[in-house]
Amino acid sequence: MKNLLRLIVLLFTTATFAQAGHIMQGVGAVNMSMGGAATAQPIDISGALQWNPAAISTFDNKILNFDLGLFFSSPELSSSYGPLSGVTEDDRGVSPMPALAMVWGKEDSKHTFGVSAFGISGFGVTFPQNNNYPQDRMGNGNPNFDPSAPVNPINFPQMAGGFGHLESDYMLLQIGLTWAYEISDNFSVGIQPTINYGALELAPNPIASPSQTLGYPVSDKASAIGIGAQIGVFYESDGGFKLGASYKTTQSFGDLEFNNTYLDGSSAPDASFNMDYPAILSFGTGYSNEMIDIALDYRMVDYENTDGFSEKGWVIADNGFPTGAVKGFGWKNIDIISVGLQYKGIEKMPLRVGYTYSSNPIDEELAFFSTPATAIIANAFQLGFGYEINNNFELNGVFHYGKSDGKTSGSLLNPTPAIDFNGDGMPDGPWDATSNPLGVVPNSEVGYEMSTSMIMFGFSYTFNK
Repeated sequence: MKNLLRLIVLLFTTATFAQAGHIMQGVGAVNMSMGGAATAQPIDISGALQWNPAAISTFDNKILNFDLGLFFSSPELSSSYGPLSGVTEDDRGVSPMPALAMVWGKEDSKHTFGVSAFGISGFGVTFPQNNNYPQDRMGNGNPNFDPSAPVNPINFPQMAGGFGHLESDYMLLQIGLTWAYEISDNFSVGIQPTINYGALELAPNPIASPSQTLGYPVSDKASAIGIGAQIGVFYESDGGFKLGASYKTTQSFGDLEFNNTYLDGSSAPDASFNMDYPAILSFGTGYSNEMIDIALDYRMVDYENTDGFSEKGWVIADNGFPTGAVKGFGWKNIDIISVGLQYKGIEKMPLRVGYTYSSNPIDEELAFFSTPATAIIANAFQLGFGYEINNNFELNGVFHYGKSDGKTSGSLLNPTPAIDFNGDGMPDGPWDATSNPLGVVPNSEVGYEMSTSMIMFGFSYTFNK
């Protein structure tokens, strides 16, 4: 039992990879196979618990869902500076994606209850250091530089002006306690208080101010607890048409407190950062008959009013110069469209297909700040199935493929124009906060693109059916 509990904790605290900004487009094999659409089409309890708490009123039994997926991503980070350019591929490997949900409902009761534990957000990259650099920041040449070998300026060592080994791990586990009430046979309302656990690790840590000589430090894994809620309404006509709407509030977190260490092993000043989970407004419609279920959702994700995402640029010191610490991602609000179709014409084996579109939250001028969070997928395609073993037990599976809409790119940015060579405490070089507030490096570019794939299987067990 102890080993099982350790495994469950490990699964739910491992970085999952988001598809829309840093938000998972769906949860569980069934909801993922429908493109994440569930606000007005509660095909399974996991999708309903995630996107519209009122929709669980359609379930009149005690039901348990558990799903586990294996997620593969292949982000590529590219950069150029003058004649130097190159690409670094991520070498992270496979990440697990678990989902656990349960609903208690009775046919003769107006009340339905649910509980869920979902990994709803995450990003992570591992880009190795590129040691093939021509010279360091002091202008000293590198005798081992090979111009015919691969180069990538952003992954040069920090002493050569790059970030070096670039790695990030972020995950968010959300636990929801849900209650739905049937006001009438056709109309329900629902509410879901949520408790969240988030963890973030960065190497190097751009939230900390860098040392002129030692560069940016690396951080340990910082964690924080957050709270929020979701409310929803659901309507189902006698003819099979359905409507739904929900609002998930901002999930408000405490500060992430980082303990930092410079690359030479010496202690670096601690740093803190607040990163909340954005509010999400969802509208959905659906239609069902004996042969098909159709679902269509629209979501608006409010990054522009969310701590950690609303601010942009560098922290400015009292002397008017940037410290080199990043204030935030500076992401825009995004629109998400999810559509799904379930075909029920094959006995005991429903077939599902889904599509998800997401706009890009990253402005060109701010692309540099999001290099640790490159999981931006514009188009995602899903194909899934179910198999009813008996009246109580059903297996489900889905295959997912996603791809970014070309490269997200912008200029390299440098918060410190030059090192303090003369020892007067000020950088030796102009810093024009009016014409160049972000420290754009001329004749440079940084960009990233990626594709994703996933295989997920799960089961649904109905206790008293």
